[in-house]
Amino acid sequence: MNREERLIRENIIAKCRWMNASGLNQGTSGNISARYKDRMLITPSATPYDSMKPEMIAAMPLEGDYGSWDGPLKPSTEWRFHLDIMRGRPDVGGVVHTHSTYATVLAIARKPIPACHYMMAAFGGTDIRCAGYARFGTAELSELALEALEGRNGCLLANHGMIAVGANLDKAMWLAVELETIAKQYYLSLALGQPHILGDAEIAETAQGFSTYGLQEPKAKAAKPAKTATKARAAARSKPEKKRSSKR
Repeated sequence: MNREERLIRENIIAKCRWMNASGLNQGTSGNISARYKDRMLITPSATPYDSMKPEMIAAMPLEGDYGSWDGPLKPSTEWRFHLDIMRGRPDVGGVVHTHSTYATVLAIARKPIPACHYMMAAFGGTDIRCAGYARFGTAELSELALEALEGRNGCLLANHGMIAVGANLDKAMWLAVELETIAKQYYLSLALGQPHILGDAEIAETAQGFSTYGLQEPKAKAAKPAKTATKARAAARSKPEKKRSSKR
């Protein structure tokens, strides 16, 4: 395992521990995957995050023998939809699946989330769809999830939880947090009555402004400006002249 791959594996474990510590997930119910070259790295099945080590992360080929894996432990039971998402969407580099409370409550009620907040634009459309129900780990669940994720970066899974996808693992986790936040806001607004829903044009306008929103690359340090000729001459004049020698 080279340094680049090890860092990705360590990031997967760190994200797993963080999502449990933050309340975004509970126990080992969630799972995370990340793309690395021609493979998918995914959390192993039923393994406590606190005891997880980089070597325990399972690796699965994105092409070739479907479902094969390398590693000391079996991949998550949800490997199918992780793998199918990455195989079908080259734009996805990270997948986060959680059983977060509010997203799961809406999934139990089979309620998709409409554009109740402008942050919906971050998911690529005007709603978060709720995929139909199928038993965990099945090909049927994967098919339903892919359908709900068409043109979207997140979805609910009926009576199950949620999925968020991103260009990399950091983006996927950022969207998972946003999805749970919107789910909570929508749930609480329903308790007050009929929430106001934003129109398609309003979401499209927000999406346009999102081209520079979210996780950003660090700003490059500006190069020091070269001295101008005028400044150079001024600097030269300010230096004391050397005394001429009295010797002849």
